[in-house]
Amino acid sequence: MATFSRLHKIALIGLGAVGGGLAYYHIGKNEKKFDVQNSWTTNYTPSVKWEKNWDHREPESIVKPAKSNKPEDENRFNEQVEKAKSKAVRHLFLIRHGQYHVDGTTDCERTLTELGRQQADITGKRLAELDIKWDLLVRSTMTRAQETAKIIAKHLPKDIEIKDCQLLEEGAPIPPEPPVGHWRPEPRQFFQDSARIEAAFRRYFYRAPPDQTHDTYTLLVCHANVIRFFVCKALQFPPEAWLRISLNHASITWLSILPNGNVVLRSLSDTGHMEPKYITSR
Repeated sequence: MATFSRLHKIALIGLGAVGGGLAYYHIGKNEKKFDVQNSWTTNYTPSVKWEKNWDHREPESIVKPAKSNKPEDENRFNEQVEKAKSKAVRHLFLIRHGQYHVDGTTDCERTLTELGRQQADITGKRLAELDIKWDLLVRSTMTRAQETAKIIAKHLPKDIEIKDCQLLEEGAPIPPEPPVGHWRPEPRQFFQDSARIEAAFRRYFYRAPPDQTHDTYTLLVCHANVIRFFVCKALQFPPEAWLRISLNHASITWLSILPNGNVVLRSLSDTGHMEPKYITSR
């Protein structure tokens, strides 16, 4: 009986496949608008194409065109394009601050909690273990980012360059899609913060200049909204999607800008170096 049941199922599947094939043939024969392509590789067109000159440093865009079609002019143009090409990788490590006292009424009162200090210390040790020659540490001027950066810096070489940047302060970069009911800043806040955070992106995200011969590694200690917006912008995702990304406290997000202008996300909100008891996001 069991054998008959299996044969019966096979027969039904076979009939279903044949029937489906006949139905498809009939539809395809009489109504071509219902034709189905069997793979995305057939007549595939990207919905959004990569903008190569996103940082306005594409060599062909900064070199004057050849004066004529003469070989000497074209050769001169090609030589200038080669000289304008980037040769190194810019690595950006975006670190979110540690957990902080959210009930503070002013920025000065929104200091790190004890757990937040522990998170920053663990992340500092992790960054030191990577054995990377850090070129620069940039920190937001808000209290929780300043404290986080100071704890991290204890684990880094003493000669690392440290800068403060108001552009990296937390804010509302752009109205999110889909909207979130419990978080609705005034339109004025988006108007003010959007330009500032966009300016921060332009300051730190660009391919290496042609005279840069070695890869660089920069640390940006800032905030969740800023980092999420940066990730969307760098990968040319819809910027309105930034609030769909969740970031843990003191997490590591690593982006690499390649010489040809392509951007690679190597890690997002990485807290694998922490024990579960230390991981928080709110």
